[in-house]
Amino acid sequence: MIRILLNGCNGKMGQSVSRACRMNDGAFIAAGVDTTANENSSYPVYTSPWDVKEEVDVIIDFSHPSALEGILGYAVQKNIPIVIATTGLNDQHKELIMQASRTIPVLLSANMSLGINLILELVKRATKTLVGNFDIEIIEKHHNQKIDAPSGTALAIADAINSILDNKMKYVYDRHSAMQKRTRDEIGIHSIRGGTITGEHSVIFAGNDEIIEIKHTAISKDLFAAGALKAAAFLYDKAPGYYRMQDIFQE
Repeated sequence: MIRILLNGCNGKMGQSVSRACRMNDGAFIAAGVDTTANENSSYPVYTSPWDVKEEVDVIIDFSHPSALEGILGYAVQKNIPIVIATTGLNDQHKELIMQASRTIPVLLSANMSLGINLILELVKRATKTLVGNFDIEIIEKHHNQKIDAPSGTALAIADAINSILDNKMKYVYDRHSAMQKRTRDEIGIHSIRGGTITGEHSVIFAGNDEIIEIKHTAISKDLFAAGALKAAAFLYDKAPGYYRMQDIFQE
């Protein structure tokens, strides 16, 4: 059975992973880490990974970008594979992740959903077919407590599209700052925050006289927790390297 260290265990996603793990026969949470300890948890919770006494096989990180460097350093020092599901990471964070992947297995995904990872493949295929004749816009919606905008998933979708177009497209976030017509080398990215929306991502290919839309709606955070556990099981016995959710579904 895989022993998991859950970073960010007291957050909403951490709680979802805890619930999912209780129904999973192949893994259990040996310990958690969060900014505040939780005495009511079913497993020990520490405020620093360096205080963890339990033996663990894989780390799942659903915390905050500010905590990434610390948990990555711990993972490398202890030689523990890590699944990183935290969003809002910048280029410096991603460089730290790439450095760590030379020593340990690292899986990074802005979205742990099987459906979203299918969307990434679908938008690539659509882009190959529609390139040059369609404008591309991405709209993402999330709850009013989400801090980062645009979402990591929206950026991952944009990057997937751009990879097909030799990374020549520029990202335009909303359109209020420039009074001018849209250019053909743009991918528009728009963020909506409100209520308790779990997550919704739409990719619009707008052409002359027709619109094609590819859309994914998350009904519950539990689907992300299930994906994180699947990622942990996948990473458990892997060699050092950088992995993506798409690698899981290709096995």
